[in-house]
Amino acid sequence: MSFLMITGRTVNQGVTVENKTSPEYAAETSTCFMHEFDMMELGLDDGDAIRVTGPCGDVVMRAAASLEVEMGTVFVPYGPYANHIVAAGTRSTGMPDFKSHEVEIEPTDEEPKLVHKLMEDLGGLAYDR
Repeated sequence: MSFLMITGRTVNQGVTVENKTSPEYAAETSTCFMHEFDMMELGLDDGDAIRVTGPCGDVVMRAAASLEVEMGTVFVPYGPYANHIVAAGTRSTGMPDFKSHEVEIEPTDEEPKLVHKLMEDLGGLAYDR
């Protein structure tokens, strides 16, 4: 199902941004906020895993119902999960386009990856914990 994805800051994302490998940061930035009717149409409950496919890739996230998001639109907090599906080009502005991306969303049985695994997938160094 197609949606218009908007990204932005959330309070929880801002509070946890200093520790980007923390479970709290991963939980906040891997959440895709959706209108509850859109979730019903996809057969989703709060916390279900979804695959979000954007202009340059896909990522598994968790769906969360939000009455603040209009039907047909999803909201994803800034962070590594949004970065995984948004094109990196800035068109000379210094900032990628984080607004108004069309994405496809489908339920999945896969689990969201931890932040450090996402970074490894993009060519970052392996994280030993």
